[in-house]
Formats: sequence, C-alpha cells, structure tokens
Amino acid sequence: MHRDPLRLRLLNDYEVVLAGLGAMLRPFADRVRIVEADIGVEAKRPVDVTLYDTFAGVQPDQDDIDAVLADPLAGAVVVYSWNTHDELVRAALEKGCRGYLGKTMPAAELVEALERVAAGSTVARKGSLPAPGAELSTPGADWPGRAQGLSVREAEIVALITQGFTNSEIAARSYISMNSLKSYIRSAYRKMGVERRSQAVRWGIEHGMLPSASERSGR
Repeated sequence: MHRDPLRLRLLNDYEVVLAGLGAMLRPFADRVRIVEADIGVEAKRPVDVTLYDTFAGVQPDQDDIDAVLADPLAGAVVVYSWNTHDELVRAALEKGCRGYLGKTMPAAELVEALERVAAGSTVARKGSLPAPGAELSTPGADWPGRAQGLSVREAEIVALITQGFTNSEIAARSYISMNSLKSYIRSAYRKMGVERRSQAVRWGIEHGMLPSASERSGR
C-alpha cells in the first residue's frame, strides 16, 4: 500500500548542518519530505517529526528543548546527536521526546527510525559504536570547519569556544572529560593554525562557527 512521505522538520542553529542533513536524506525523498529546515524554535507548518540536531547547541537535558516539545506544529520530537550517554537519552525521553538517535547511524537506518516514530513508536538507537578512540561522524553529513579538516567533535568544540563558553562549560555540555577536551582543542588548533584562544575565536568567526541565528540577530 502506498504511503505518503512523512513530513520532517530539521532543526539546528547552523545552516551548513541543516544542508548536510538535507543532502543525507535526499535519496529517500519518496519516504521523507523535508517541510522545513531552519533555525527557529517554532515551526511554521505542521510536520510529523521534528529532528533536533544538537551540534554546538543545548543538550536535551536542558530547558531549551521544552519550547520545541510544546509547539503543536512540531509533531514527534526526535533528538539527533553523537552524545548518546544514557542520562541524556533518559532525560530526553522523560521530557517527552519520542526518539533519540545517534549520528553514527547510516542514513537508511535513520529514515527507518523516523518512520517508526511517525507511526507512533518511541525509538532510542545509538547506531553502531566505533572502535575505541575512533572519531564519531555522520556519513554524508556536513558541519562548519569540515572543509578545513576539523572532525565533527573538534568542530563542535571550536564552535562552543567561538560562542564564548569556558572549557569547564564545554566539557559539561559535551559530556567529555577535561583531558579529552584539551586533547580535542590541541588537535583542532593544529589544524586551524592557531595557538591562543583569541586566535581560535577569530578563526571560528571567519569560518562560520557562530550559529546562524546569532549572525542574523547581530548577537
């Protein structure tokens, strides 16, 4: 029996991230129709599922996602993140999210999971875990700094530095140890060709590391 494609909204503060998600899902246009891909909290049109990408944003254990969950046009809200710690998954589901999906999932598995959510199921799936020490990534996805060689986790950390967060705040938001954070910073700085935080902030501003919402509002 023919089914109409599910109506999907992509939500993240970085337009390059949204564009990457759109490219990932394009081969599945007969199953998923992207109705909106934007940086605003409130939807403009009703959708079946809102995919909340956490790149350089607030994790679902904080209050920011509550506005998305309260939006009557948002449909079922699904968190999409490489931070798949049990406490984050539990917090998101307790708040009312209908899914929590890890970014290591292939696009076909992501689409299948979204369809299950749209059909009424609650889905929590981390995807295939990488080998210890391997970099987490999303096949076919995009993020600020990727063209300059930054991994997705390095890019997220540089984005948070550019936004003005301290190391302690970044470690807490990213659910990583301070030692791991410093290792990512050193690696990212080498690729960026910078040595000091002030230089990293300037580099980040010049390479799209500020959220699109901040750029548009002049913050």
